[in-house]
Amino acid sequence: MPELPEVEDPEERAFQRLYGPWRPWTPRRAAVALAGWGRPWWVAGGWAIEAFTSIPRRHEDIDVAIFRRDVPSLRAHADPAYHCWAVGHWMWKALSADEPELPEWADQVWLREHAWAPWLADVVTTADADGDWVFRRDAGITAPLDEVTWEADGVRYLRPEIVLAFKAKLARLKDDQDLDAALPLLDEPAARWLRETVARLHPGHRWQPALDGRIG
Repeated sequence: MPELPEVEDPEERAFQRLYGPWRPWTPRRAAVALAGWGRPWWVAGGWAIEAFTSIPRRHEDIDVAIFRRDVPSLRAHADPAYHCWAVGHWMWKALSADEPELPEWADQVWLREHAWAPWLADVVTTADADGDWVFRRDAGITAPLDEVTWEADGVRYLRPEIVLAFKAKLARLKDDQDLDAALPLLDEPAARWLRETVARLHPGHRWQPALDGRIG
Protein backbone atom coordinates (compact mmCIF):
# COMPACT_ATOMS: atom_id res chain seq x y z
CA MET A 1 0.00 0.00 0.00
CA PRO A 2 1.50 3.40 -0.96
CA GLU A 3 2.54 5.64 1.88
CA LEU A 4 0.56 8.83 2.45
CA PRO A 5 2.52 12.04 1.89
CA GLU A 6 3.73 13.85 4.98
CA VAL A 7 1.10 16.46 5.88
CA GLU A 8 1.32 18.37 9.15
CA ASP A 9 -2.31 19.54 9.33
CA PRO A 10 -4.44 16.65 10.69
CA GLU A 11 -7.53 17.90 8.85
CA GLU A 12 -5.64 18.10 5.56
CA ARG A 13 -4.13 14.66 6.13
CA ALA A 14 -7.59 13.17 6.74
CA PHE A 15 -8.86 14.85 3.59
CA GLN A 16 -6.04 13.47 1.48
CA ARG A 17 -6.47 9.99 2.95
CA LEU A 18 -10.08 10.02 1.74
CA TYR A 19 -9.80 11.85 -1.58
CA GLY A 20 -6.15 11.57 -2.57
CA PRO A 21 -3.11 13.85 -2.40
CA TRP A 22 -2.58 17.21 -4.04
CA ARG A 23 0.44 18.40 -5.96
CA PRO A 24 -0.99 21.68 -7.20
CA TRP A 25 0.10 23.65 -10.21
CA THR A 26 1.65 27.03 -9.73
CA PRO A 27 0.01 29.87 -11.66
CA ARG A 28 2.75 29.64 -14.28
CA ARG A 29 2.20 25.89 -14.64
CA ALA A 30 -1.52 26.52 -15.03
CA ALA A 31 -0.73 28.99 -17.81
CA VAL A 32 1.26 26.31 -19.61
CA ALA A 33 -1.52 23.74 -19.26
CA LEU A 34 -4.20 26.17 -20.44
CA ALA A 35 -2.18 27.74 -23.25
CA GLY A 36 -4.20 27.82 -26.45
CA TRP A 37 -7.51 27.15 -24.72
CA GLY A 38 -8.94 30.48 -25.80
CA ARG A 39 -11.45 30.96 -22.99
CA PRO A 40 -11.04 33.34 -20.04
CA TRP A 41 -9.55 31.99 -16.83
CA TRP A 42 -7.99 33.59 -13.79
CA VAL A 43 -6.40 32.62 -10.48
CA ALA A 44 -8.24 33.26 -7.21
CA GLY A 45 -7.65 32.26 -3.59
CA GLY A 46 -4.30 32.27 -1.85
CA TRP A 47 -2.21 32.43 -5.01
CA ALA A 48 -3.95 35.69 -5.93
CA ILE A 49 -3.12 37.14 -2.52
CA GLU A 50 0.52 36.05 -2.84
CA ALA A 51 0.79 37.60 -6.30
CA PHE A 52 -0.58 40.89 -4.96
CA THR A 53 1.48 41.08 -1.76
CA SER A 54 4.66 39.29 -2.93
CA ILE A 55 4.60 37.55 0.48
CA PRO A 56 5.10 33.78 0.10
CA ARG A 57 2.50 31.54 1.74
CA ARG A 58 1.71 27.83 1.86
CA HIS A 59 -0.68 26.49 -0.78
CA GLU A 60 -2.67 23.27 -0.40
CA ASP A 61 -4.13 23.71 -3.89
CA ILE A 62 -4.67 26.29 -6.62
CA ASP A 63 -8.00 27.93 -7.42
CA VAL A 64 -8.27 28.40 -11.17
CA ALA A 65 -11.53 30.19 -11.95
CA ILE A 66 -13.56 29.99 -15.17
CA PHE A 67 -17.08 30.74 -16.32
CA ARG A 68 -19.41 27.81 -15.75
CA ARG A 69 -20.52 27.91 -19.38
CA ASP A 70 -16.95 27.00 -20.42
CA VAL A 71 -16.69 23.68 -18.54
CA PRO A 72 -17.35 21.49 -21.63
CA SER A 73 -14.71 23.44 -23.54
CA LEU A 74 -12.22 22.99 -20.69
CA ARG A 75 -12.85 19.25 -20.61
CA ALA A 76 -12.22 19.01 -24.34
CA HIS A 77 -9.02 21.04 -24.01
CA ALA A 78 -7.76 18.92 -21.11
CA ASP A 79 -8.42 15.60 -22.85
CA PRO A 80 -6.50 13.30 -22.99
CA ALA A 81 -3.74 14.71 -20.77
CA TYR A 82 -6.01 15.27 -17.77
CA HIS A 83 -9.19 13.78 -16.35
CA CYS A 84 -11.83 16.27 -15.22
CA TRP A 85 -14.07 15.49 -12.25
CA ALA A 86 -17.18 17.43 -11.25
CA VAL A 87 -17.09 18.05 -7.50
CA GLY A 88 -19.75 19.45 -5.18
CA HIS A 89 -21.70 18.66 -2.02
CA TRP A 90 -19.42 15.67 -1.40
CA MET A 91 -20.41 14.13 -4.72
CA TRP A 92 -18.11 13.28 -7.61
CA LYS A 93 -18.53 12.53 -11.29
CA ALA A 94 -16.03 12.11 -14.10
CA LEU A 95 -16.81 14.39 -17.04
CA SER A 96 -16.67 12.79 -20.47
CA ALA A 97 -17.18 13.62 -24.12
CA ASP A 98 -20.69 12.20 -23.83
CA GLU A 99 -21.47 14.08 -20.61
CA PRO A 100 -19.26 17.19 -20.51
CA GLU A 101 -21.65 19.52 -18.69
CA LEU A 102 -21.21 20.33 -15.01
CA PRO A 103 -24.10 18.81 -12.99
CA GLU A 104 -26.33 21.22 -11.07
CA TRP A 105 -24.96 19.95 -7.75
CA ALA A 106 -21.34 20.77 -8.68
CA ASP A 107 -19.51 24.07 -8.87
CA GLN A 108 -15.93 22.81 -9.13
CA VAL A 109 -13.85 20.74 -11.52
CA TRP A 110 -10.78 18.90 -10.21
CA LEU A 111 -8.03 17.90 -12.63
CA ARG A 112 -5.51 15.08 -12.44
CA GLU A 113 -3.61 12.95 -14.93
CA HIS A 114 -5.07 9.59 -13.90
CA ALA A 115 -6.48 7.70 -10.92
CA TRP A 116 -3.07 7.07 -9.34
CA ALA A 117 -1.89 10.67 -9.77
CA PRO A 118 -2.29 13.62 -7.37
CA TRP A 119 -4.83 16.33 -7.99
CA LEU A 120 -3.38 19.32 -9.83
CA ALA A 121 -6.01 22.05 -9.94
CA ASP A 122 -9.30 23.02 -8.34
CA VAL A 123 -11.20 24.80 -11.11
CA VAL A 124 -13.92 26.89 -9.49
CA THR A 125 -16.76 28.01 -11.72
CA THR A 126 -18.73 31.22 -11.68
CA ALA A 127 -21.89 32.26 -13.43
CA ASP A 128 -21.92 35.09 -15.91
CA ALA A 129 -24.54 37.72 -16.67
CA ASP A 130 -24.43 38.42 -20.40
CA GLY A 131 -20.70 37.83 -20.30
CA ASP A 132 -20.04 39.78 -17.10
CA TRP A 133 -18.48 38.20 -14.02
CA VAL A 134 -20.88 37.44 -11.14
CA PHE A 135 -19.73 37.41 -7.50
CA ARG A 136 -20.52 33.98 -6.03
CA ARG A 137 -21.24 35.42 -2.57
CA ASP A 138 -23.72 38.01 -3.93
CA ALA A 139 -25.20 37.55 -7.39
CA GLY A 140 -26.23 41.20 -7.37
CA ILE A 141 -22.58 42.18 -7.84
CA THR A 142 -21.58 41.93 -11.51
CA ALA A 143 -18.83 43.55 -13.55
CA PRO A 144 -16.80 43.09 -16.72
CA LEU A 145 -14.04 40.56 -16.06
CA ASP A 146 -11.34 43.15 -16.81
CA GLU A 147 -12.60 45.27 -13.90
CA VAL A 148 -12.33 42.52 -11.27
CA THR A 149 -9.01 41.02 -12.37
CA TRP A 150 -5.45 42.20 -12.95
CA GLU A 151 -2.45 40.64 -14.69
CA ALA A 152 1.11 39.82 -13.67
CA ASP A 153 3.63 37.88 -15.76
CA GLY A 154 0.95 36.82 -18.21
CA VAL A 155 -1.44 35.42 -15.58
CA ARG A 156 -4.78 37.00 -14.73
CA TYR A 157 -5.65 37.19 -11.00
CA LEU A 158 -8.83 38.07 -9.14
CA ARG A 159 -8.50 41.42 -7.38
CA PRO A 160 -7.40 41.02 -3.74
CA GLU A 161 -10.36 42.79 -2.17
CA ILE A 162 -12.70 40.35 -3.93
CA VAL A 163 -10.62 37.36 -2.84
CA LEU A 164 -10.83 38.60 0.74
CA ALA A 165 -14.57 39.25 0.52
CA PHE A 166 -15.00 35.65 -0.61
CA LYS A 167 -12.78 34.36 2.20
CA ALA A 168 -14.69 36.34 4.86
CA LYS A 169 -17.40 33.67 5.07
CA LEU A 170 -14.82 31.15 6.28
CA ALA A 171 -13.13 30.96 9.68
CA ARG A 172 -9.60 29.86 8.90
CA LEU A 173 -6.27 31.11 10.19
CA LYS A 174 -4.86 31.37 6.67
CA ASP A 175 -7.67 33.76 5.68
CA ASP A 176 -6.89 36.01 8.64
CA GLN A 177 -3.23 35.94 7.61
CA ASP A 178 -4.17 36.86 4.04
CA LEU A 179 -6.14 39.84 5.35
CA ASP A 180 -3.17 40.96 7.45
CA ALA A 181 -0.88 40.74 4.43
CA ALA A 182 -3.12 42.39 1.84
CA LEU A 183 -5.19 44.99 3.71
CA PRO A 184 -2.37 47.54 4.20
CA LEU A 185 -1.61 47.39 0.47
CA LEU A 186 -5.15 48.01 -0.80
CA ASP A 187 -5.90 51.44 -2.16
CA GLU A 188 -8.73 53.34 -0.49
CA PRO A 189 -11.51 52.46 -2.98
CA ALA A 190 -10.66 48.75 -2.73
CA ALA A 191 -10.47 48.84 1.07
CA ARG A 192 -13.76 50.73 1.27
CA TRP A 193 -15.47 48.24 -1.06
CA LEU A 194 -14.19 45.35 1.06
CA ARG A 195 -15.38 46.95 4.30
CA GLU A 196 -18.85 47.68 2.90
CA THR A 197 -19.21 44.24 1.33
CA VAL A 198 -18.16 42.35 4.46
CA ALA A 199 -20.45 44.50 6.63
CA ARG A 200 -23.40 43.80 4.33
CA LEU A 201 -22.83 40.06 3.88
CA HIS A 202 -21.50 39.27 7.37
CA PRO A 203 -22.71 41.79 9.98
CA GLY A 204 -20.47 41.85 13.04
CA HIS A 205 -17.65 40.00 11.28
CA ARG A 206 -14.40 39.61 13.22
CA TRP A 207 -12.59 41.53 10.47
CA GLN A 208 -14.74 44.64 10.86
CA PRO A 209 -12.50 46.46 13.37
CA ALA A 210 -9.47 46.02 11.10
CA LEU A 211 -11.45 47.13 8.05
CA ASP A 212 -12.86 50.15 9.88
CA GLY A 213 -9.36 51.07 11.07
CA ARG A 214 -7.98 50.84 7.54
CA ILE A 215 -10.46 53.44 6.28
CA GLY A 216 -10.34 55.62 9.38
